Amino acid sequence: MPVHQPGRRLMHFVPLEFVHKKVTGHGGRATNAGLSLTSMIDFLIVVVVFLLMTFSASGETPPAKGIHLPEAENTLDMIDAPMVAINGSQILVDGAAAGNTHAIEDAKRLQRIEELFNTLKGKRELWTQLHPGKPFPGVVVLQVDQDVPAIVVKSTFQTAAFAGFPNVSFMVGNIPKSK
Repeated sequence: MPVHQPGRRLMHFVPLEFVHKKVTGHGGRATNAGLSLTSMIDFLIVVVVFLLMTFSASGETPPAKGIHLPEAENTLDMIDAPMVAINGSQILVDGAAAGNTHAIEDAKRLQRIEELFNTLKGKRELWTQLHPGKPFPGVVVLQVDQDVPAIVVKSTFQTAAFAGFPNVSFMVGNIPKSK
């Protein structure tokens, strides 16, 4: 076995010419790619500005689409509770459909809204499973359009109480206090 001069030997004796050129460093392109940081920095700035514009540190929840809230002077900050929105003919719980108001408006009497009852009951059971041993607060926030009939609001209030949410808060627009 002959003695060879020390050095790199990997893939040098491959009979293919293009492999030999790449291995010996005579290839066409460099192996390191240049990366333009300008476009990446622009993208990150746009993302940060977007997140800062949409972030709300105060915890304010905007009203559901199509709801015009009544206004009040004496208000409190929002609490963490299921949000029941009533707009025209729909009842939504945390944005998911939970019934409609046509039957109540047609009957013109108080009645339990079954879909709403089942949804709120499920939320109460989930809360008790996640917080064993703690007393259930039983708070729900009603986000009611100012044009919804009172019989619908009363039926929603009563259904929430039957589902285990006797403490009801109403979401209203804040009127700035005059001095």
